[in-house]
Amino acid sequence: MAASVFITGGTGYIGRQVVAALRRRGHRVRVLVRRGSERKAPIGCEVVVGDPFDGATFAHALEPGDTFLQLLGVSHPSPAKARQFVDIDLRSARASIEAAAAEGVDHFVYVSVAQPAPVMKAYQQARAQAERLLVESGLRRTILRPWYVLGPGHRWPYALLPVYWALERVPATRDGARRLGLVTLNEMAAALVHAIEYPPHTARVMEVPDIRSARG
Repeated sequence: MAASVFITGGTGYIGRQVVAALRRRGHRVRVLVRRGSERKAPIGCEVVVGDPFDGATFAHALEPGDTFLQLLGVSHPSPAKARQFVDIDLRSARASIEAAAAEGVDHFVYVSVAQPAPVMKAYQQARAQAERLLVESGLRRTILRPWYVLGPGHRWPYALLPVYWALERVPATRDGARRLGLVTLNEMAAALVHAIEYPPHTARVMEVPDIRSARG
């Protein structure tokens, strides 16, 4: 059965891949873009013009049977962007969750981050706060927690793969290495498609091993 999917961040690194995958599978896709950025929307999707930080500008485009996919966030996260994680990631998530709850959206899919982790504390805190808001909303939800998504322009961690391989084979470090493991862009897109096509009864969290094994 075709899903009706509303996406924030649909013009980004993960968003474009997911939109293409959803379109290939026959789903209806609407992408939120700012005024003046309409041409950035992926080909074949419906364009909704609005402000991702103001739910009132896009709530009218939501429907009760929708899946809401929240992808908007700071590109190339780093410790130097701590303030942006609050001003962009958390602020947009809050607006999306409030609009989705008000309009009775059926399923909210949120891309968070693997946690706990020894670095990127501000990033984890902002995403964890968004997770709490989502839980408090009562919406049916899927939360995905990747650590780093490998793909075009995001390839430097490939050098760490031998380290991960070794850490996953030591009992003392196995769980942490799996939780903070690397996933590919294709794996991430497939996991998101899977989450949309097979929503949970009430809620679920997909950690890195779940993301790797999902098939869209």
